Amino acid sequence: MLSEEEAFTLVETILKPHCLNDVQTLVFRQCWLGKTYQMIAEENGYDPDYIRVVGSRLWQSLSDILGIKITKSNLRTALRQSLNKTPSLSISALNQLPFPDGTVPLNSPLYIERYPIEQRAYAEIIKPAALLRIKAPTKMGKTSLMLRILAFAEKNEYHTVRLNLQQADNTLFTDLDRFLRWICANIARQLDKDPRLDDYWDEELGSKVSCTAYLQGYILESLDKPLVLAIDEVNHLFEYGQVAQEFLPLLRFWHEEGNNIDIWQNLRLIIVHSTEIYIPLKFQQSPFNVGIPIQLPEFTLKQVETLATLHSLSSLIDHEENEPLKDLMKMVGGHPYLIRLAFYHLYQDDITMKQLLEEAPNPTGIYHHHLQNHLITLQKNPDLASAFAKVIQVKEPIQLETIIAYKLASMGLVKLQGKEVFPSCQLYCLYFSSFLAN
Repeated sequence: MLSEEEAFTLVETILKPHCLNDVQTLVFRQCWLGKTYQMIAEENGYDPDYIRVVGSRLWQSLSDILGIKITKSNLRTALRQSLNKTPSLSISALNQLPFPDGTVPLNSPLYIERYPIEQRAYAEIIKPAALLRIKAPTKMGKTSLMLRILAFAEKNEYHTVRLNLQQADNTLFTDLDRFLRWICANIARQLDKDPRLDDYWDEELGSKVSCTAYLQGYILESLDKPLVLAIDEVNHLFEYGQVAQEFLPLLRFWHEEGNNIDIWQNLRLIIVHSTEIYIPLKFQQSPFNVGIPIQLPEFTLKQVETLATLHSLSSLIDHEENEPLKDLMKMVGGHPYLIRLAFYHLYQDDITMKQLLEEAPNPTGIYHHHLQNHLITLQKNPDLASAFAKVIQVKEPIQLETIIAYKLASMGLVKLQGKEVFPSCQLYCLYFSSFLAN
């Protein structure tokens, strides 16, 4: 039986490259749950006739593509039949299944929504002076979500700029003036503008005032629509305390200027980072206690089932109580990348789930390169290695020095539970126990 998430993913796959807008998403999900148009309209503040038209057009679009009559009343049955009869609706029918490394492309049906996170982000980014903070360990889908928020903003004719701090030269992080000029120059170039930095930079006023004047006077004043500025890998800045203590409060200031100057309401910020901030900032200056926090969770069993279906691995779901999928999640949790990597190999290679799991923590297993990269990082950072060895040796959550705990959590090796940490999954315990024993 299709779950709500599976059905929604299926419909988005059918309609690609077009995406459901917020109202279509609302109508589909609520109709799937059996609600009437009248109930949907009353509960969400819409006119019933409008909701009825949205629904009617959505069912017609699906009918045209699938070649069968789809209505609100036969929605569940029709989609189940379509999935069974039309293998092309699954991702595995594509000429080549993409290797799951890096960001999930915007047009990929492999992207699994973690409802209602995406819908909340889309609703917030169109609000004046919005600030979204996306946080999760590495390879959890932060950048994939960020790209979808930017795509939504572009669909609303907003201007968008994306900065990745890992692309900046390390020398920039030791000089605030150079770093802020790099920020401004990148914004200008992505907006197809001449940088003209020297027209706004004033040594006597200082770098932060100059940068702010540049954004207001040259960038925001010249745009006819709001600007969404997304800054990825902000945690890279945490290693450079002096610049971080100047730049991060500046982000907070830009956000709060929306309360004072109308033009600053047109700046919408997205901050993406993989760990808690571990540099000292005054509470009233930190950008990490304002705006909307978005913590990306691991996949649920239902979402893993949806992903398996998209890989034409429905045989994993047909087992009693989904035992193969549950066994996989016992090994790697609901980590999106580790789950996708398993499904890639189950589909591409002649391998069973039992074989995959038996070999998972070994040098011959599918996770070897991923595990080896973590091992190299730990070997280069003895303090991290020693702390993580202690975590996997002890059978219950323990306390670690704060910065060490945050760094291990950003790598995805541990999970935080208050002031204590514990291994994030069985895979890491099995693999690293022998390497870190000494």
